[in-house]
Amino acid sequence: MRPAFYAAGAGGWRDWWTLLHPPYTAWHLSYVVIGASLARQMHVGRLVATLLAFFLAVGVGAHALDELDGRPLGTRIASRWLAVAVAGGLAGAIALGALGVSRYGWTLLPFIIVGPALVTAYNMHLSPVQKDVVFALAWGAFPVLTAYVAQTERLAWPPVLAAVAAAGFSYAQRVLSTPARLLRRRAIDASASITMLDGTERALDRSAMLVPLERALHALAASLVVLATALALARLT
Repeated sequence: MRPAFYAAGAGGWRDWWTLLHPPYTAWHLSYVVIGASLARQMHVGRLVATLLAFFLAVGVGAHALDELDGRPLGTRIASRWLAVAVAGGLAGAIALGALGVSRYGWTLLPFIIVGPALVTAYNMHLSPVQKDVVFALAWGAFPVLTAYVAQTERLAWPPVLAAVAAAGFSYAQRVLSTPARLLRRRAIDASASITMLDGTERALDRSAMLVPLERALHALAASLVVLATALALARLT
């Protein structure tokens, strides 16, 4: 069984595609767009820079760091190239943040410090509950707040509330994806049965257990991307 529903075949560019976790990366980049859309005036250049910074930090750097720790995706990418992706992704994100500080002031500086710290903390050997909380903050709340501050150079209550909602969505992602990863990557087989009120039984195998989990993940990822697109269009038109 593939290590993820979006995983391509092994080897070459397919490994890099799988490493980027395309649906999840798009999901988390949508938080950047949502945060920027809460500003009264959206600066497209700042939005593009923020999206690129988060793509480098999360889509490339964090995912490569995760793959270095035990190869959960089973890619054949050489460890040295994964290390280059980690260093290059985080360095690129920090460089873009530093450029923002030089142009728009020190308000972005705390976010430049907190971002890499959250990525590093997530890849430490935390308890499942701690890992879920860090993920919700780093992949959900943090992009919303950073994008808003990049636009306005300050914080306000609307983006804080949106960040709470984003953390909730990301926490739900972890709740769904954790058993899905267990079934795909660590289980050899799985079976269960449901006894109905009329006495009949319905059998469940590993594939049947995955269906509701991954359909929900599909729907959430697509819905957040569409919502972010709608908000951006509303702000720009």
